[in-house]
Amino acid sequence: MSGVRVRFAPSPTGSLHLGNARTALFNWLFARRELGVFVLRVEDTDIEREVAGAEPALREDLRWLGIAWDEGPDTGGPHGPYRQSERSGVYRTAAERLRTGKHAYPCFCTTEQLEADRAAQQARGETPRYPGRCAGLSRAEGDRRLAAGEAAALRLRITGWPAFTDLVRGRLEFGARTLSDPVLVRRDGRPTYNFAVVVDDLAMKITHVLRGDDHISNTPVQVAILEALGESPPQYAHLPTVLGPDGTPLSKRHGAVSLAEMRRRGYPPEAVAAALWRLGWTPPEDLPPDLAAAAAVFDLAHVSPSPAAFDAQRLDHLGEVVLAGLPPLQRAVRALPFLGPLLGEAAAAAWAPAALDWLGRLLDLWSRQARTFTDYADLARWVFRFDESLESATPAVRDELSGADALRVNRAAAAAAAERGPVRSIEDWKSLCTAVGGAAGVKGRALFHPLRLALTAAENGPELQRLAPLLDEGAGFREPAAIRGVRERLELASRAAPGAATP
Repeated sequence: MSGVRVRFAPSPTGSLHLGNARTALFNWLFARRELGVFVLRVEDTDIEREVAGAEPALREDLRWLGIAWDEGPDTGGPHGPYRQSERSGVYRTAAERLRTGKHAYPCFCTTEQLEADRAAQQARGETPRYPGRCAGLSRAEGDRRLAAGEAAALRLRITGWPAFTDLVRGRLEFGARTLSDPVLVRRDGRPTYNFAVVVDDLAMKITHVLRGDDHISNTPVQVAILEALGESPPQYAHLPTVLGPDGTPLSKRHGAVSLAEMRRRGYPPEAVAAALWRLGWTPPEDLPPDLAAAAAVFDLAHVSPSPAAFDAQRLDHLGEVVLAGLPPLQRAVRALPFLGPLLGEAAAAAWAPAALDWLGRLLDLWSRQARTFTDYADLARWVFRFDESLESATPAVRDELSGADALRVNRAAAAAAAERGPVRSIEDWKSLCTAVGGAAGVKGRALFHPLRLALTAAENGPELQRLAPLLDEGAGFREPAAIRGVRERLELASRAAPGAATP
């Protein structure tokens, strides 16, 4: 281990947004590149906004993306606990340390007083700030009022905002900001975000903080708290804002913006991860959609401070690349959960290895069309539900199948298939087509178009010479997916509709 320690600290207030997922991914890539430690910490002190079940869901989302943590609430570690709600004693100790050192003081101002101050300042055209009403109280007076049970917040005594160096943006200074002593602990005893984050980062020995640039304004406060505690701050890297295609911050109005939605849509996680790491980082052009490969070359020096737009078309392309590169067995196993409407809800365990291998090779027919696993369900529907597809075919397809030319070809093909037996190879298919062409007196499109309509109930589809052997092979796997073979399809399609011409 290198000594590098980073953390991803989400709040369990909903689904994991793509912007937050990008932050988690950059932290993980950096930790793995530096042979460091990746910590998962749950910031669950915002009780009002917490969503039941959100914490296990976000852990599941991260694992799906390929991100594993070295320390966390479910794995433990030497610097736990890893939920803020379980660290109240740590915050009390740090708060008392600041107060004893005269870096912080109790503030007895009520909410009504503070709101009145704010309104008066705004009426005068001033930037609202704490007027320092309690800053001059003596230690004895503060102790007396606290001992009497008077509620108080704890404020940090500020004389100036410290500058810091950002690993993405360089040196940042905030000297011109209006000074206002920030609250560290609320009147009800709960730590504020800035205070809890600093105490946790310090206790967990975090060396680098990689987070969204919406936290830049928090950083001077956090550095000031660390300086008051006599500690050195970690190194900060603020990542660029993630935008939608319209140039505004990515949100629900842009469509799927959570990992949970990406999972439901069937995107392969490798594609999602590759799309996310391109949001601000410029990777090598030949970098494949592979987390280990990305971690090996990840470099904060190549992270841009400029906002990055999420590109749905790029995600689709990456999905196509990932799916096309899967071995047949892996493709089948991963696609099965999304093929339930076609195959029933049979799990991968219900399939024999040979059937799974066949399914993977079948799905490879659409290796340049499928972007998601759910695409396979749409593209392959007619393979598993041929009777329904034939019945619901477009009027044009049904008219052509009922025409004299198509009937002559498909009846000849059905007879030849019955005589020759199942199509087992491309050579078998070519031989069958030669025999049908001779019997029906046709060739070229006049031969192959009726055969395509008969086998697929559609105008377009995969190469027939690749499809036909798979149809007959698949017809042998009656459970859990029963499909019709070549001869059965030809016979069904060659039954003329009422009123059709007779060859």
